[in-house]
Amino acid sequence: MLLNNLYKPAVATLLLPRYDLTGVNTMLKIQLSIRIEKPFVGLVSKQWLRRAVKLTLVHTGMSLPVELGLVIAGDETVHELNRSYRSVDRTTDVIAFALSEQGAKAEPFIAPPDDVIHLGEVIISYPQAKRQAEEQRHPLERELALLVGHGVLHLLGYDHELPEQEQRMRAIEARVLHAIKTI
Repeated sequence: MLLNNLYKPAVATLLLPRYDLTGVNTMLKIQLSIRIEKPFVGLVSKQWLRRAVKLTLVHTGMSLPVELGLVIAGDETVHELNRSYRSVDRTTDVIAFALSEQGAKAEPFIAPPDDVIHLGEVIISYPQAKRQAEEQRHPLERELALLVGHGVLHLLGYDHELPEQEQRMRAIEARVLHAIKTI
């Protein structure tokens, strides 16, 4: 993982139920590493973050075992990553580092020898999420769920460069937010 040299997160393997369209209940295996920088420990629920990841994967139809990292960081960390990797000299709300590029021309996921799809890492700026939640006048948990979902979708190859891509991505995000509200 990209940030494992900076962070040494504990890996929690979650077995999450997934409902497929044939009505057969299967299990989706997720290895999720969550790292919360010190100033934000206790401000973010790891359970909430896990739920947002799970629901995003379920709503995309993912059925293969996956592994990903999620970091809740400060503006300084996200700003540095944005500057270093995207040449954008400011913070952002979420940045995703996919381990494989997916897109219109990419091959579909093929399971590696360990049968786990290694997606990459999502890094979220807690202060930026808080500012955006205040600006939008909705709960911080909603904003975090939206950013987690957005980052995970980027790891899966979704994009929003074109209007139809953005519409597809926003539709999944809306379903995830609705599902979180009803749980």
